[in-house]
Amino acid sequence: MNDSKSDFKSALSENAAEVTKMLDNLLPVIDTPEARVIEAMRYSSLEGGKRVRPFLVTQSAALFGVDRVSALRAAAAVEMVHCYSLVHDDLPAMDDDDLRRGQPTCHIKYDEATAILAGDALLTMAFQVLADPATHSDPSVRSDLVLALSKAAGAHGMVGGQMMDLWAEDNELNVAQITRLQRMKTGELIAVSAEAGAILGKASEDARAALHAYAHDIGLAFQIADDLLDVEGDAATVGKATGKDAGAGKATFVSLLGIEKARQQADMLSEQAAAHLEIFGEKGDLLKQMARFIVERRT
Repeated sequence: MNDSKSDFKSALSENAAEVTKMLDNLLPVIDTPEARVIEAMRYSSLEGGKRVRPFLVTQSAALFGVDRVSALRAAAAVEMVHCYSLVHDDLPAMDDDDLRRGQPTCHIKYDEATAILAGDALLTMAFQVLADPATHSDPSVRSDLVLALSKAAGAHGMVGGQMMDLWAEDNELNVAQITRLQRMKTGELIAVSAEAGAILGKASEDARAALHAYAHDIGLAFQIADDLLDVEGDAATVGKATGKDAGAGKATFVSLLGIEKARQQADMLSEQAAAHLEIFGEKGDLLKQMARFIVERRT
């Protein structure tokens, strides 16, 4: 492993640990009747993962010299939304999964009602964190963060993408429709993660546009990599069930393009994403490496 890859993996790991610590602080253990939902929230958000989205938040914030605590709070909020989506996606009414990150899913560990409430609470708390003055002293910045995340997570973003995904089980999709589905379901939250740092740093429109273009490309690359893992990976390595898309007859980038063309498309998107960061010079190096990591990951 060369030094740059080693440095990137160390930075990713250290960032994940800092975000987990922030989540731990934001979700303290309690001893009251609602303690079970807090426990389920902690179980669903503290149990690891690569923390790709929080890394995008903190690294984009670092481009503009944003205070580290502010960046970590915003990163934790984005991760709460991501974790809520996983809890709900895993429910029997959605993807009906028993395994997530190598552990029993929230509704298996607890029960369906608790999992629904835990997801609801994680989503709601994300906006509580962003709206708190501790995240940023400027109320307009906090408002912009709330607006951006709500758009990314709602009916024209992640939720809408999930609805399209359910609709796709009974309908045939072409590449353009799959691209739109995945941009909404996966890409919008990734995009807002990269833009959050620019919002925190009151960056120029050019800087925000560059980060948005970068995030758009890695969002699609991320999903193509997921589709490849669903075909080529195994549950023990990936940490969740594989082969489900083919089993459900869902159209994916891999089923329409084939494995080799899908991999080529992911590589092209990764290189294109990195090119958008040239305006940041060396400060964008870790984000460039994230673009490569996304298509090379095995989990």
